[in-house]
Amino acid sequence: MNDTNNKAIDKDWWRGAVIYQVYPRSFQDSNGDGVGDIRGIAERLDYIAGLGADAVWISPFFTSPMKDFGYDVSNYKDIDPMFGTLADFDAMIEKAHELGLKIMIDLVLSHTSDQHPWFVESRSSRDNPRADWYVWADAKPDGAPPNNWLSIFGGSAWQWDSRRLQYYMHNFLVSQPDLNFHNSEVQDALLDVARFWLDRGVDGFRLDTINFYFHDQQLRDNPALAPERRNDQTAPAVNPYNYQEHLYDKSRPENLAFLKRLRAVMEEYPAVAAVGEVGDSQRGLEIVGEYTSGGDKMQMCYAFEFLAPQPVTPKHVVNSINAFDAAAPEGWACWAFSNHDVVRHLSRWGAGIADKAAYAKMLASLLMTLKGSICLYEGEELGLTEADIAFEDLQDPYGIEFWPEFKGRDGCRTPMVWQAGAVNAGFSTAEKTWLPVSPDHVMKAVDVQQGEDGSVLEHYRRFLALRKSLPALGRGGIAFHRADDDALLIFTRDIEGESVLCVFNISAAPVTARLPDGAWDGLEGAGFSCEADGNTIKLPAWGAYFARKGA
Repeated sequence: MNDTNNKAIDKDWWRGAVIYQVYPRSFQDSNGDGVGDIRGIAERLDYIAGLGADAVWISPFFTSPMKDFGYDVSNYKDIDPMFGTLADFDAMIEKAHELGLKIMIDLVLSHTSDQHPWFVESRSSRDNPRADWYVWADAKPDGAPPNNWLSIFGGSAWQWDSRRLQYYMHNFLVSQPDLNFHNSEVQDALLDVARFWLDRGVDGFRLDTINFYFHDQQLRDNPALAPERRNDQTAPAVNPYNYQEHLYDKSRPENLAFLKRLRAVMEEYPAVAAVGEVGDSQRGLEIVGEYTSGGDKMQMCYAFEFLAPQPVTPKHVVNSINAFDAAAPEGWACWAFSNHDVVRHLSRWGAGIADKAAYAKMLASLLMTLKGSICLYEGEELGLTEADIAFEDLQDPYGIEFWPEFKGRDGCRTPMVWQAGAVNAGFSTAEKTWLPVSPDHVMKAVDVQQGEDGSVLEHYRRFLALRKSLPALGRGGIAFHRADDDALLIFTRDIEGESVLCVFNISAAPVTARLPDGAWDGLEGAGFSCEADGNTIKLPAWGAYFARKGA
């Protein structure tokens, strides 16, 4: 169980928290097999704590055939041997808590692997005890699938099963059948999974594809989506998934009752929080509002506004924050610029930008001053760009399916670089790693940047320390003062009499800004050099300025 150590419990620790995402296959290999593991994570927890993070989100490590690299679970209550043992996990939890770090694990509840014993039993007949644990449906009279629903990974969301002579639903890979949440026994089994990990000491969950849990029981066809409404946030533009309005295959109203049940389980423990991934570019913020309302569902939802291809501009920032607050007035955002599913943001937005280090520092400071909690994806603190992976080295089934127009997710999943002069940059001693270490990343390794005052890594450390020292940046409100089309963004973060001024130049040319009225004291240690003349500030390209007053 969670050890409170008789200390005051902060149930709201997640508000303003900095969550560092670890993709376990790529973080640190402790046994030389070319794949990262739980012991490797434990070895590097000091680094994460030293960076200034509050929590660690660990992508799936459960027993799995690894068709989708752990997002296809075959045993929810054990560690895949590739990653270690439950004893390794318990030791990692203990060390994390000693360092003051929370551990959040990635729960994949919407579907399992087709090798999970539940599915093996379910598909064996139409009258076994788990026959209704997955989404099964008869064929149409002509043998076609029951409706027009599509898989995110391409093609129909239905797969014919020759044992039951029925179709089963899969929103993702054919080998990832969807669980039937309309069955209360399924819900009970999954809540039991949550308790299993909470009893081992985890502090929270990142809930994968949280809006995919329920489907329409009438199996109604999704309507077509007008071409002008299509976008590539949920799926790449080459995927016909974007051609439908997804009314019936996900984001169903029945999900709210289950989320209340899950929250009730979490409330049995001292200070547990969850962040839900809402994969719906059509109704995303509306759903976030629903899932975080009332104090009886999820604490946070993972917002996608800054994971899309659309570059960060002042107006995009303002519109995104305001849209979130309007859609989810009771909610709390969790923002990220990169993760394990999208092109790293320095490549996604930074094509043609010469000084990527300066651009990286400005973006880091922007992310860390937005209202909400934030997720940092492993390696972004080093200024890593998307790795170029040859087709023969690809592992991601998504990329293999849609190559070359969409190259998949391997480019953001390559191994972490720790030591420039070591084998595989210190990630592994193996002759071959599961994905190759990017040659472009090696000279950005931790040991190259550590202690270098102008490095991207030291900027992250310095700014995270600044964020922790100013309560307004963690939990305060936000007020926007200026947002140009392509350059100046000015806002303040405010809490209990303290106001922090944040000024950003999101452009490659110097700009001059007039500060809002007030006696502002410039903040030292923010890592930017600006020329000040009274309340007028000259910012260099990709520059920023920070000041405070009050409290």
